[in-house]
Amino acid sequence: MTAKGGNAHPGRMTPFDLRATDLRVLNSLTKYPSIPTYHELDPRNGGLLESPAAFPGAVIATEKVDGTNSRLVLLPDGSYVIGSREELLFARGDLIGNPALGIVEQLRPVADRLAEGHDGGLRVFFLELYGGKVGGAAKQYTSDPSVFGWRLFDVVELDDWAAALTWPAAQISAWRESGGQPFASEEALAALAGRAGLALTPRLFTAEALPESVAGMHALLVERLPRTLVSLDGRDGRAEGIVFRTADRKVIAKARFQDYERTLKRRR
Repeated sequence: MTAKGGNAHPGRMTPFDLRATDLRVLNSLTKYPSIPTYHELDPRNGGLLESPAAFPGAVIATEKVDGTNSRLVLLPDGSYVIGSREELLFARGDLIGNPALGIVEQLRPVADRLAEGHDGGLRVFFLELYGGKVGGAAKQYTSDPSVFGWRLFDVVELDDWAAALTWPAAQISAWRESGGQPFASEEALAALAGRAGLALTPRLFTAEALPESVAGMHALLVERLPRTLVSLDGRDGRAEGIVFRTADRKVIAKARFQDYERTLKRRR
């Protein structure tokens, strides 16, 4: 990816020069952090331990869609960058983009539309791109390899972006993986999704408590999400799992069917 970019709305945007920006820093700053599993993983064999995450108060459950983590980074000058989870793939104004997984091809029209309404600042939309030919789970959502879908699952709004872009790599990585990114709360996320015209990952239920045992969580998964809710052509496909979060998004964890099935099978 080349660092071209451009000022889409010079009259109302903040001065920003993508060509003068260290793309390695911007990439690290806007990456999505790792989400811990609800039950701790055993480092010896990858199974689950009987040590669940602690959630203070109500928990919001959403479907975990099995695709590829993608990001639309809206920049202060009205330009944007599109990225996968690990790398930046395309900047507004580029003639050629990295074709990895169809991310740029599918999400460029979305980024163009969002950039036109951007009000400055640095905002990152995190979406799951799924279906098409995205991984082995694509067949759970569609039988047509030309059909893709995407769902918004988080947004970061970074007000102090100028200072953050000067941080060393180690500081950015530690900040990101320790929950430093200012993610939108559930209420703010819903409002941003509405204004952007983007569908969220399905909201399943809200609970005051979750099962503490591995067997109990597996039973909850089977009961609450027997099939995916984001099928693209009516297929009765399998869901990947559930993401749990507090309303302020300070605590988040994931529970995947395959982790629980593998653990329980090993125990039997």
